[in-house]
Amino acid sequence: MFSQHGIEPSFTDRREAGRALAPEIAALDLTDPLILALPRGGVPVAREVATALGAQLDLLLVRKIGAPGQSEYGLGAVAEGSRPQLVVSEEVMRLVDPPAGYLEAEQERQLAEIERRRLSLRGGRQPVPVKGRVCVVVDDGVATGNTARAAIRALRLEGAARIILAVPVAPPDVIESLAQDADMLICLKTPEPFLAVSLHYRHFGQLGDEQVVELLG
Repeated sequence: MFSQHGIEPSFTDRREAGRALAPEIAALDLTDPLILALPRGGVPVAREVATALGAQLDLLLVRKIGAPGQSEYGLGAVAEGSRPQLVVSEEVMRLVDPPAGYLEAEQERQLAEIERRRLSLRGGRQPVPVKGRVCVVVDDGVATGNTARAAIRALRLEGAARIILAVPVAPPDVIESLAQDADMLICLKTPEPFLAVSLHYRHFGQLGDEQVVELLG
């Protein structure tokens, strides 16, 4: 079954992708890993991984910063933490050339959304401490790499002992770049052409806050 773009999906849904990732992570024989989902799409994937490994699961809140009038076209991303981490794509910044003050305003807006999600998804509780922990960052896929990179840098600042990025699908060039940020990287599929994460799943519905809370529970 091919998508309208002629790409054969690699996974039925996010849960299947998580079950495929789990053995790859289990083979690392990690001691007491903390599985960190990038919401919302990474949560069903991470839930399968955490269940298979009998590991602790939490969220790592990261928000994409979109271009003016094109929210899906990522300029960068910001991640939660004691010192929130902003990652910017210099190439996209040059192409888009946003107006003065745009990036700063968007960063504040996305940090406010992170705070809202902390309340709605975690019930206001603080994140599980990562200092000295082996952290496995899980998402449903990577497109530009901005959100994953912001997450990794935030964990580095918070004192994580080791950071492993695990995703089902991503473009080859982005994976090569992210491998320089994470201590280890697991990616099941690096198809070309890539185009978008959603095209590599047969079912890729949007998740609401209630579904995320249920999966975390």
